[in-house]
Amino acid sequence: MARILAVGALVLAVVLCAPAPARADFTAFIGTSFSGTPENAIGDNSHSSLARGLSVGVGVLIVGFEFEWAKSGGDDLGDGSCAAANVRVLCAPAVTTIMGNVLLQTPRGLGPVQVYGTAGAGGYRERFDPIDDSTTGFGTNVGGGVKVSLLGPLRVRVDYRVFKLTGDAVYSTPQRLYVGANLAF
Repeated sequence: MARILAVGALVLAVVLCAPAPARADFTAFIGTSFSGTPENAIGDNSHSSLARGLSVGVGVLIVGFEFEWAKSGGDDLGDGSCAAANVRVLCAPAVTTIMGNVLLQTPRGLGPVQVYGTAGAGGYRERFDPIDDSTTGFGTNVGGGVKVSLLGPLRVRVDYRVFKLTGDAVYSTPQRLYVGANLAF
């Protein structure tokens, strides 16, 4: 009887300790980035622009890790709305972020929708291209979204993030909403 219990305990331990298969995904996205009025601006200087980017991630059960690159456009000095002397006050910079994120998500296979929350940190660069001026620094983000299965490994991903950029960032808390094509493998 002791031998049967020992074998049963060993089988149970092997089943429970067997690694779960890691699943990965790749997302190409497009959306909008928007920011409120910076502290040093006169009047309403809120800004929205096209955002685009790529992310690659891996997940095990309900925990995932993701690496993401995104870029949003800034104002162009050529349209006359930004005075060259007050670029940092009147114009919005292009913003590039590179973030590493942790995701808590529902397991795949529980239906066509996978819900997740995310938090991460990384670097950013704000750049005023026409005058070759840029600022780099550290940033964090929190957000969440859904991945909706379409056909086979193809999914649609909808994501919302709020960023906190440190240092001399013109917009210290930009937000981003995007829709992306997600390929699970």
